[in-house]
Amino acid sequence: MDSSGPFSCPICLEPLREPVTLPCGHNFCLTCLGALWPHRGAAGAGGPGGAARCPLCQEPFPDGLQLRKNHTLSELLQLRQGSGPGPGPGPAPDPALEPSAPSAPPSAPEPSAPCAPEQWPAGEEPVRCDACPEGAALPAALSCLSCLASFCPAHLGPHERSPALRGHRLVPPLRRLEESLCPRHLRPLERYCRAERVCLCEACAAQEHRGHELVPLEQERALQEAEQPKVLSAVEDRMDELGAGIAQSRRTVALIKSAAVAERERVSRLFAEAAATLQGFQTEVLGFIEEGEAAMLGRSQGDLRRQEEQRSRLSRARQNLSQVPEADSVSFLQELLALRLALEEGCGPGPGPPRELSFTKSSQAVRAVRDVLAVACASQWEQLRGPGGNEDSEADAEPQDPDSTNLVESEAARDYFLKFAYIVDLDSDTADKFLQLFGTKGVKRVLCPINYPESPTRFTHCEQVLGEGALDRGTYYWEVEIIEGWVSVGVMAEDFSPQEPYDRGRLGRNAHSCCLQWNGRSFSVWFYGLEAPLPHPFSPTVGVCLEYADRALAFYAVRDGKMNLLRRLKASRPRRVGVPASPVDPFQSRLDSHFASLFTHRLKPAFFLESVDAHLQIGPLKKSCISVLKRR
Repeated sequence: MDSSGPFSCPICLEPLREPVTLPCGHNFCLTCLGALWPHRGAAGAGGPGGAARCPLCQEPFPDGLQLRKNHTLSELLQLRQGSGPGPGPGPAPDPALEPSAPSAPPSAPEPSAPCAPEQWPAGEEPVRCDACPEGAALPAALSCLSCLASFCPAHLGPHERSPALRGHRLVPPLRRLEESLCPRHLRPLERYCRAERVCLCEACAAQEHRGHELVPLEQERALQEAEQPKVLSAVEDRMDELGAGIAQSRRTVALIKSAAVAERERVSRLFAEAAATLQGFQTEVLGFIEEGEAAMLGRSQGDLRRQEEQRSRLSRARQNLSQVPEADSVSFLQELLALRLALEEGCGPGPGPPRELSFTKSSQAVRAVRDVLAVACASQWEQLRGPGGNEDSEADAEPQDPDSTNLVESEAARDYFLKFAYIVDLDSDTADKFLQLFGTKGVKRVLCPINYPESPTRFTHCEQVLGEGALDRGTYYWEVEIIEGWVSVGVMAEDFSPQEPYDRGRLGRNAHSCCLQWNGRSFSVWFYGLEAPLPHPFSPTVGVCLEYADRALAFYAVRDGKMNLLRRLKASRPRRVGVPASPVDPFQSRLDSHFASLFTHRLKPAFFLESVDAHLQIGPLKKSCISVLKRR
């Protein structure tokens, strides 16, 4: 039998052994309850110590309360386990010999019974009896909101015979009984508040909704069923309008895509032509440089050769003159004449260096083209962006406090935020094994692990759970009610690994998440391992506003329809030159350097239950104010 089912003890989470029923309707093992009340004794006799309380709902009981075994519930547990009603274990009895077989054959219910197969819609599986043997369960006739189980006509006997079970509320078969319980008080939802448009238990009706217009669920359903045709007609009309709008939007999307493709092709072709023009100009300029170099080198190299030849002739003539013997007058005169002739050839002035190199003007021409091109590109880009292109840069130049930028007043009306209301459903595939979910809105930390199915997105080292859906644009708002214990509320990147160790995987202790924490004494905000304490008093209802486009996350205390800002997390804008800087805040410095990068990921609502008694609930928000944002 599943230890987490309705027939388990809320203290030990094991199947009930010697069950006892308290006046509030909750069932426990006799030994477990005796261990919590040691002064009362295992038999439940009165003694010193004052009144005791129910471990589940904390309802007090008088000191003289006697704890006795609930024999009817014990018999029901034995029937569920497939054993006989005898005191000890034994072979499973033949179903044909069970006492209920002759009087109430399960295979032939009355035509009007709730479990008749013809009463179920075609193709829908009926709710099965939880007390029948596994694999042979019959359709259930009624469900018990106190036992959290469904029973066929044969197993409804204990509820009809036992005085302790007659006070249980029986309703038509429900497939998911836990959704019919209040996640805060774990009591059946029996009333409807017309002011808040929510289903309530008796405890909620007597506390938070005192003075509101409260009616039974059946009365409200009858009224709403009368209005259902109008609502369905309005839905059909709206769906037709949305269908026409969707068709128009699809045509617009196709037009935008085709226009973008055509414009991209034209721009690419023009850039290719511009590149070809620049390439041709580059080829011409380089050719011009080569031609100028060749012409001027030809003249300079010819003059160099003539000067070298003249120098060689002078050198030979001088050497020949020096080798003439002193007695040879004829040779002396001839060699001296040859030296004078060679000298006369070099009497003209030699060619000087060129005053200007024509090809050196090429770089000036190319630089001028570059400057003209840069100016033209900048001018055309400004025209392309339009007149509003510089608004962001002008705003960035203004020094502002990060906690006051783009904020509504520190105290604002709740109705303003409800325009951005977002429905948060807890994702059971991410919940840690020490977290127990109540539907999709409530979560509580427990001492014994829950046997959840394997999931790659489940947290393994931190008692955390994420919301369904990822947020990547727009503004979102949701509320969280802190019922008990230490809790943290914030956001976490969708791609963050749930297998990270405890010190790095907790909410707000890494660069992929941030949160508001209540530690039992005060609020504080966490990001990337740094904490910033907040001076505000405790508020059981916390509002979270994620401004994705502005890359900001704000936390509010919600009281009497008013929103009081606790802290808005956002990187500060750069300050202008000459503006004195404020004192260095390590937490704000961490935000300035890393917080903006958090919004490069798709984000999910995240919740961390730190203490062993931690318990929180999502919402509720007024349904009339909720606009469900599309998850993009």
